[in-house]
Amino acid sequence: MKIEIINKSGHQLPEYATPLSAGMDLRANLSEPVVLAPMQRALIPTGLFIALPAGYEAQVRPRSGLAIKKGVTVLNSPGTIDADYRGEVCVILVNLSNEPFTVADGERIAQMVIARHEQAEWCEVVQLDETERGGGGFGHTGV
Repeated sequence: MKIEIINKSGHQLPEYATPLSAGMDLRANLSEPVVLAPMQRALIPTGLFIALPAGYEAQVRPRSGLAIKKGVTVLNSPGTIDADYRGEVCVILVNLSNEPFTVADGERIAQMVIARHEQAEWCEVVQLDETERGGGGFGHTGV
C-alpha cells in the first residue's frame, strides 16, 4: 500500500524493523529536549503529515521497550489518525515512572500501525439475538 507523506522532521521516514513487523517507529521532532516529570504528559510532534486512503486509520501505540524500561507510554492508546486528518502526527506521551524522563530529538517514542476499518450503519431493533454468553462481562468467566 502506498501512503502519501510529508516529512518535515529531518529524520528518516517510519519503517518496519523486521519483515513481519506490524508497526513502524515514530520519532520525536524537537528543537530542544522535553523533560517529562513523573505523571506528566506532553504532546510530542513527529514532523510527519500523512494522507491515508479511505477505509484506513493509523493507530499510534506505545513502544513496549520504552514502557517496560522507562515507564513511558502513549496516553490515549491506541490513538487514531483518521483518513481525513491532514495535520501533523503527534504523540501524547505520559511518564508513569517515579523518575523524570527526557525525550530527545529523533528518539523513537511510539509505533504506528496502519489498519483497515469499516464504518457502521446502525439498524435499530427492539430485541437482540440470544447467545450463550448473554450479558456476561467483566470477569464473568472466573479466573
